[in-house]
Amino acid sequence: MEIIEQIYQDLVNRNPDISIRYHRYRDQVHGVSRVKAWGYLIKLNIEYRLLKQKVSAGEDLFYKEKQLRVKESESSAVFRETPEELAERLAKYDVISFDVFDTLIFRPVSQPSDLFFFVGEELKYLDFCRIRMEMEQRARKEKYEKYGVREVTFKEIWSMMESETGITKERGMQIEWEIEKKYCFANPYMKRVVEKLRSLGKTMIITSDMYLGKDEIKKLLAHCGYGTFAHYFISCEYGKSKHDGSIYQEIKNSCKNSEKIIHIGDNKVSDKKQAEKNGIEAVWYPNVNEAGAVYRSEDMSKVGGSIYRGLVNSWLYNGMKAYSMPYEYGFIYGGIFVLGYCQWIHQYVKEHEIEKILFLSRDGDILSKVYEMLYPEEIGKWNYVYWSRIVATKMTAAYFKYDYFRRFLYHKVNQGYSLKAIFQSMELEDLLYDFLQESRHKGKTENSVLDEKTAEEVKQFLQENWKGVLAHYQTQIQMGKQYFGEILRECASVAVVDIGWAGSGAVSLDYLINEVWGMQCNVTGLVAGTNTIFNQEPDASESFLYSGKLVSYAFSQQENRDIWKKHNPNRGDNLAAEMLLASPTYSFRRFNEDGTLKFAEHEIEIDAKEVQDGIIDFVKWYLMRMQKIPKISGRDAYAPLLTVLSNEEYFRNLLRTEKVQMNLE
Repeated sequence: MEIIEQIYQDLVNRNPDISIRYHRYRDQVHGVSRVKAWGYLIKLNIEYRLLKQKVSAGEDLFYKEKQLRVKESESSAVFRETPEELAERLAKYDVISFDVFDTLIFRPVSQPSDLFFFVGEELKYLDFCRIRMEMEQRARKEKYEKYGVREVTFKEIWSMMESETGITKERGMQIEWEIEKKYCFANPYMKRVVEKLRSLGKTMIITSDMYLGKDEIKKLLAHCGYGTFAHYFISCEYGKSKHDGSIYQEIKNSCKNSEKIIHIGDNKVSDKKQAEKNGIEAVWYPNVNEAGAVYRSEDMSKVGGSIYRGLVNSWLYNGMKAYSMPYEYGFIYGGIFVLGYCQWIHQYVKEHEIEKILFLSRDGDILSKVYEMLYPEEIGKWNYVYWSRIVATKMTAAYFKYDYFRRFLYHKVNQGYSLKAIFQSMELEDLLYDFLQESRHKGKTENSVLDEKTAEEVKQFLQENWKGVLAHYQTQIQMGKQYFGEILRECASVAVVDIGWAGSGAVSLDYLINEVWGMQCNVTGLVAGTNTIFNQEPDASESFLYSGKLVSYAFSQQENRDIWKKHNPNRGDNLAAEMLLASPTYSFRRFNEDGTLKFAEHEIEIDAKEVQDGIIDFVKWYLMRMQKIPKISGRDAYAPLLTVLSNEEYFRNLLRTEKVQMNLE
């Protein structure tokens, strides 16, 4: 035994990458397929030991780049015949057999065994999921050694659990069964298939490889809205399985020889190959989690990631509908991000007893909508307010003078902007004539393109006429005071919510609210992410983050530094994140003298409504299936977006971004 243990130690545990990859593979295979795990283990040892493959502590698993679909949406690739059309095809047979799990019924997790985490949490038992899986395999092994079959019952598994743990069989079975009922839900596609077949009076049966018995399966299907079926062929009760094909012979023996039978299920071997091998026609319904796995982020926490992947896959891959790419961008990458961000905002505001929340346009549009969905009782505690970088830059020019010139001039150097466009963006059109009339600017016209030399000349001119420049913005400052004064009346503390990155939205408002308007309201900025190592000013906000005037959800120098080191605005990462929060409304441009608001005439070229629809549907789906929101960390919320950032072609096909003014919008 010591020799075997030593061999195991050498082959599995000495290299962390081998250990991680081997155990993940082993957990996904069962029965005789476990032999494949040994072959996989040998392959890993050859790669890492003989071929000297070097990867740091499993990074290939967690940071492995996913190749996304770039020409069409994921759901369009699996969009199939309608449920009614499939039902008509199945109706040609006398008996229609259905698999249960991953066919008629879904779980909100990407691996079936991950549901055991919820059982373990309810039982307050550490490492329950792994132990439960181990005991099931041990029970199957003992059953095979005694009776030559591997099919075990729920009771037999829990008898093994009781003997090896301190959990009584009765309590364990009760909790696990309650968790199954709580989280299992009907596949909407198959539910319509069954309803159609039932309306046609067809005979339908159940065929499942499962340790839950007939009574439990019957109750579970009824609980999910399927009603009852003519017969239930469950492997643990017959001692026969789909995996080896033996249960199909049982079905044939129970049916009349003249009856035509067809079976439908998600496993290509057990549900299709073995059925056909045993004389029963079959339809393969691809497993939604296997179909979506190639695109889903694995760089997430075990339970949170499993829930995310399971919910996304069950929505997109059930075959009911084909969605657009913008919709899927919102659903897959924006949904978890917005849900987690809103949850975090709510918790922060509650813990710090902040009186008011301001969601800044345009990023705050979808955030405010989701926040209202999650916390309807807080209507009146938050406002969606119009604000933008360009407005803030003008209204705070007196104090943030350096930033004024940087954004309006130096960020636009050598980008084809004419002097007319530059002065218009600053709302200083009347000063352009004076600039051009000065002899030192001889040869310049309103169509002259802004280069470095011209930018310096414009800056010098504006510096010399600085009081006149600021006078252009005084009316806007006064109207802004009126706008925000009404919202913040008698408010002593406010959280200003923006996606990021330097936190200029909150900082500029803080200056105006307290230093210019004298409202005496404590302002805290809540951002999704900060400037990163790739920014020219990576430390721009560090004093605010250090003091707590700015707080980041997903990443900063203090939190989730791995993302901070990956998020690269130079390749468009900021834009990718901002597009998750895209709004159908136009960008805010100014407070008008008559109290109205002015907006930009053109919109970024993305179907923002489709993106928002995807986000809202994800949140609704999450709430429906999970009933409550477990804590979604900033790291988990941001992880799916990392898959987009590593797929430039996907993002390029999704968005036409050539008209986006990254420096001011």
